[in-house]
Amino acid sequence: MKLGNNIRKYRFEHGELTQQELANEVNVTRLTIHSIETGKFMPSTLLAIKLAMFFGKTVEEIFYIIKDED
Repeated sequence: MKLGNNIRKYRFEHGELTQQELANEVNVTRLTIHSIETGKFMPSTLLAIKLAMFFGKTVEEIFYIIKDED
């Protein structure tokens, strides 16, 4: 299983925020946001909640499970 996300979608729906602007809002680096968006990094629970709160969404609206094809 992998963790998918809708961060890029919500960044653009939220006034076309850049990765850097979002990173500043949740106190992480731009590389962290980029790595989460591309699936190379799994955020901590605290960061996932911060992102959800920033966008006014639930954690489940931002993050979802991608099941592996067998």
